[in-house]
Formats: sequence, C-alpha cells, structure tokens
Amino acid sequence: MSYERFAYVYDYLMQDVPYDGWLEYVNRQAIRHQGRRVLDIACGTGELSLRLARDGYDVTGVDLSQDMLTIAQEKASAQSVQIQLFQQDMSRLDSLGEYDIITIFCDSLNYLEDESDVESTFKGVHRHLKQDGLFLFDVHSIFKMTQIFMNQTFTLTDEHVSYIWDCFPGEVPNSVEHELTFFVEDEETGQYERVEELHKQRTYPILMIKEWLRGNGFDVLNITADFTEESPTDKSERIFFACKKK
Repeated sequence: MSYERFAYVYDYLMQDVPYDGWLEYVNRQAIRHQGRRVLDIACGTGELSLRLARDGYDVTGVDLSQDMLTIAQEKASAQSVQIQLFQQDMSRLDSLGEYDIITIFCDSLNYLEDESDVESTFKGVHRHLKQDGLFLFDVHSIFKMTQIFMNQTFTLTDEHVSYIWDCFPGEVPNSVEHELTFFVEDEETGQYERVEELHKQRTYPILMIKEWLRGNGFDVLNITADFTEESPTDKSERIFFACKKK
C-alpha cells in the first residue's frame, strides 16, 4: 500500500481520536511553566502537532515513519502552518536541539517492546529538554491491556473502509498483539484492497514507570487518568504523566 493510501486509512480510523483532549492537557500543564517550544514525538500525520502550532506553540514533530511525515508536511503546507519534521526512532533521539516541552501521546510509548527502549527514550527526552522543561506522555493502563484488549475482536464496516481487529496476549506480561485486517475501497475501480498489519503493545505498572523517570533525571509532577485531573483508579484506561527535568 502506498503511503497516501495508508495515511488515508490511518486518518480515517483516527478521526474520532481526542486530539483536542491532548491539546487541552498540554495547555493545562504548560500554563504553569514558561516556554512554547515543543517536540512532539510520534507525531504521525501531524494532527496534534498542527493543533499545537495553531495554538501558538513552536512545534517540531518526530516520527519513525517517513510516509507519515510526508503527509504531515502536506497538511502543514495546505493549512499554511509552520512546523519542522524529522524522521527518528524515539528510543534513539539525536541532535534535535532543546525544547521547553516534549510530548509522547496516543499511547505511542506502548509500542516500545522492551524496558531498555523505554529507558533509552526517557534518556533522550532528558537530553533534549531545557532545565525545568516539561515531559508529558500517556500510556495504556494494565487494566486496558488485560481486560479491554485481551482476546477481544473489534470490527468496523463502513462505506469506504472496514476492518477486523483481533487482540491476542503478547509474549511478555501486560502486552498485546493486535492483528488488523483492513478492506479499503479503491475509488477508481470500486474494488476493495485487503491489507494486513501486526501491532505489538506493552505497558508497565505505574510505580515502575515512576522509578524509571526518577532514575533518568525527572521529577514526577502529577499522574492523572483519562483526560481528567483525577488520579488513576484500578479501572482507568489511559494514564497521563507530567514530569519536569531536574
């Protein structure tokens, strides 16, 4: 599948994702700190990066996929929004300058498959943050991984895109393998193209993540859940961390 087709599918399936919620979260945290220079890690096709830029932030986006970045740049150009974009692995960030705020949202950190990559990401974020800079990110909770995803099947049937999404236990604790089969309409022929993908996600206990953060030079300012300002419960689904570089 070409990147145009893949990005179309990605944005189509993500159209109900709460990007405005992440923007509001950043604004709530940033109001307590000075500085508007943001590094948006795992920016994908740029939906949050563009919102941040339109809200007055000086934004740089980073993603592993050059195809996604190409689409993000096309969107920025079409909207006359200035953002910088770089292709890098979040666990190997290098030479991107210093920022006031660094974000990793939409559970992107959960795509790192082992603990060393998570810690390497935290180290890279620390290197690229100014003193007292903010590190904001979210992860899936253990409850969501083990009770909502595990051994479940989700489906969508729509006019142009349909999918079957099967979730299976991963090979390590608190991990899930997502097997996705897409059926995407070719507008010229009216026929449907079948595309298969495998996504792996893993999460960790909150206390373990806090330990890694503190061991890599961060103070944890607050931990909240599900786009609220409330502390996580045993049934929270998305855990938010707001941290400051020591």
